Amino acid sequence: MRDLQRFSSCFVSFVIFTLLIDTPSLLVNGEGGGFSGDYSKLSGIIIPGYASTQLRAWSILDCPYSPLDFNPLDAVWLDSTKLLSAVNCWLKCMLLDPYNQTDHPECKSRPDSGLSAITELEPGYITGPLSSVWKEWVRWCIEFGIEANAIIAVPYDWRLSASMLEERDLYFHKLKITFETALKLRGGPSIVFAHSLGNNVFRYFLEWLKLEIAPKQYLQWLDDHIHAYFAVGAPLLGSCEAVKATLSGETFGLPVSEGTARLMFNSFGSALWMFPFSKYCRSDNVYWKNFFEGKGKGNHKYHCDDMEFHLNYSGWPTNIVNIEIPTNRGGKTYPSITEETLSNLSSMECGLPTQLSFSAREVSDGTLFKAMEDYDPDSKRLIYQLEKLYHGDPVLNPLTPWDRPPLKNVFCIYGIDSKTEVGYYFAPSGKPYPDNWIITDVIYEHEGGLFSRSGNSVDGNPGVKSGDDTVPYHSLSWCKTWLGPKVNITRAPQSEHDGSDVQEELNVEHLYDTDIVPNMTRTPRVKYITYYEDSESLPGKRTAVWEVDKASHRNIVRSPVLMRELWLQMWHDIHPDAKSKFVTKAKRGPLRNEDCYWDYGKARCAWPEHCEYRYLFGDVHLGQSCRLKNSSADSLLHYL
Repeated sequence: MRDLQRFSSCFVSFVIFTLLIDTPSLLVNGEGGGFSGDYSKLSGIIIPGYASTQLRAWSILDCPYSPLDFNPLDAVWLDSTKLLSAVNCWLKCMLLDPYNQTDHPECKSRPDSGLSAITELEPGYITGPLSSVWKEWVRWCIEFGIEANAIIAVPYDWRLSASMLEERDLYFHKLKITFETALKLRGGPSIVFAHSLGNNVFRYFLEWLKLEIAPKQYLQWLDDHIHAYFAVGAPLLGSCEAVKATLSGETFGLPVSEGTARLMFNSFGSALWMFPFSKYCRSDNVYWKNFFEGKGKGNHKYHCDDMEFHLNYSGWPTNIVNIEIPTNRGGKTYPSITEETLSNLSSMECGLPTQLSFSAREVSDGTLFKAMEDYDPDSKRLIYQLEKLYHGDPVLNPLTPWDRPPLKNVFCIYGIDSKTEVGYYFAPSGKPYPDNWIITDVIYEHEGGLFSRSGNSVDGNPGVKSGDDTVPYHSLSWCKTWLGPKVNITRAPQSEHDGSDVQEELNVEHLYDTDIVPNMTRTPRVKYITYYEDSESLPGKRTAVWEVDKASHRNIVRSPVLMRELWLQMWHDIHPDAKSKFVTKAKRGPLRNEDCYWDYGKARCAWPEHCEYRYLFGDVHLGQSCRLKNSSADSLLHYL
């Protein structure tokens, strides 16, 4: 089940969490450890990400040789009991037709509704904590006084591509109505909080919205309904692990074979949404053409800059895929592939496999799968999905880099310096499909270097940092291009601190499409957050990037550090006495009872100005008896 958490972290995708506070009259509640006050304008819309929504059966399926059948509203994703006892029935309820994305003829599944659909995928004493996704987040909201009717969950079928979400379920129409309902209900704009693939979903929503709202009203609608956008762990240029799951399969801890997992994954139209792609290749925006000439069937014109062909690896640290193609079986082995690939094949000797390498561009434009067409039946299906659902999407080609969203406040947050996969070596396994490929080696990035699982040397261009164990740093840090030419940088410890270890650089020069490397020191064994902030380059708009040391892709959503920083930033934004554009980083004290602990060296509660020893029945150790003092909101004023 631990691997299942990693599965959800890689693909877990999209969250919107709205939060606008009407009045700054916050009071620290000593007994509860939370905040109380008037939150009449606070509302939350949570849209979960990939594999983070419970799917339920919407048909009756009799499972032979098993006492457990599927009936309407039975849990499908994730019900480990039925998965163990009736895996074939379970697959029928999960699989989609790879060409038209329809359900299996014998079973249909649909997303659950309400908060219960996203908090725990499989409730239970043992499985509950392991499958928990947003439960901690909802608990944090409740602790800080958010009302029950202010949190709205809008689950969706995470197996579908963006265009199919709208075509089958009118998902983006419903999302637009949800924003408008939240504004009427609570009286204030929303804050968008997206995690992982959810950022790509939100990007598609912003582009889809252009076709629904008159051009002169588009920006005004965004200003009225969205106050800020928090992009957490966003695979802005894709993730390499999606390619691994496509070619060899990934069980993610489920009791199924890798081949079965591969077969299921490749039936989902959303699988290609996480593919890595080049930052130098874009598609023409056909929005204006459709607006003036009518919604036609014209595709985006896909083109790449000269830099794509002058530099190696499409700007990534190394090639994404290195694969051994089996022995040539005859004349026209590789129909319809690029001239570059054909030149590679010219070195093939009869009877010997040839190793081909593919960059991020060659993965996302289908060159990889065209080269494998004669050896893998999935290739034709994947090529069809790429062309129909992505490169041919009339609203947006999602496999292209995106610019800063036209929103007032944008915050990009991700973890860094964890070992992250950036490339793979594949070879034929000698087994029939779907187990016909195996991984022979994996390339990792870690803290500015590249290394392989086998110990072989790796050629490439590593970045100065590594990713969050799922998404490479190259993809996560693309949002740094949204910053302006002058950036203020602050580095502070993640834990509560008195400000003695805070470093700051003001007005640092930043060139577009380049990384920013602060000239700051690090104390051993201390985890930091590095803030890159810009409030000057775009009048009336703010852009910030937060890099969180050692934060994993999945757990960053449940991180108390992230929730603390998000809360303080929002509290700062609505406070009438705020003196700066961003919340100060000079000091961090405890905000909840859980933040107080016993200092054994001084034989007292740590942070005595905030915490005190107050025993309550049921405490089993000294740290539990350390609680926040009864005090007013004055203790928070230093964050302004």
